[in-house]
Amino acid sequence: MSDPIPDLPIPEEVKKDKGLWEKTRKSLIERLNNWEDQKTWNEFYQTYWRLIFSVASKAGLTREEAFDVIQETIIAIARQVQKGQYDPRAGSFKAWLLQMTRWRILDVFRARKRQPSLADQGNADSEDTSSQIVDRLSQDKDNLLEKIWDREWRDNITAAALERVKAKVSPRQFQIFDCYVMKGWGVKKTSEALGINAAQVYLAKHRVGALVKKEVQALEHTML
Repeated sequence: MSDPIPDLPIPEEVKKDKGLWEKTRKSLIERLNNWEDQKTWNEFYQTYWRLIFSVASKAGLTREEAFDVIQETIIAIARQVQKGQYDPRAGSFKAWLLQMTRWRILDVFRARKRQPSLADQGNADSEDTSSQIVDRLSQDKDNLLEKIWDREWRDNITAAALERVKAKVSPRQFQIFDCYVMKGWGVKKTSEALGINAAQVYLAKHRVGALVKKEVQALEHTML
């Protein structure tokens, strides 16, 4: 029997969409109900949902559609992994995740063409636009999504790495690192604000920074 899935804090950037975020996560876990690695896929969702959501949104999907793409992409990936169809030797994980996301985004645009909304019925321009988007995203040599993906990838990986490291170090050390490195306060301001000496600032920067770098490297080359 799999371990219970822990409750996750709602990220600040989606608190206004808390219902969609949590609904997507719970639905995902329910669909993985009989699998022994629910915890792994729950962590996968936490790590990569921002990336998939951002790319889907910038490709032209609504917030609701983008959250659907998150769920469908992760389900598709989980099924391939379960069936042994994912081979890390065949190419980078980054490229594979992009391709899986691209297919799910295309599915949404194709569904739009099959079932146009009442507002779009009879609107030739809307139908033409959907067709053009599908055609563009279907072309492997078209780098529309690749450009978006590359921009979002580094930010997502860094954010995911920081979240992991934050759970591994003391709150005090992460606070020092956050003030000095992320906020750019400088040694003097950080020391005075937190009541510590310069040596402690440099120590936190070195220790936490090394862990963040290690997590970024791991996420760049592996699924989790």
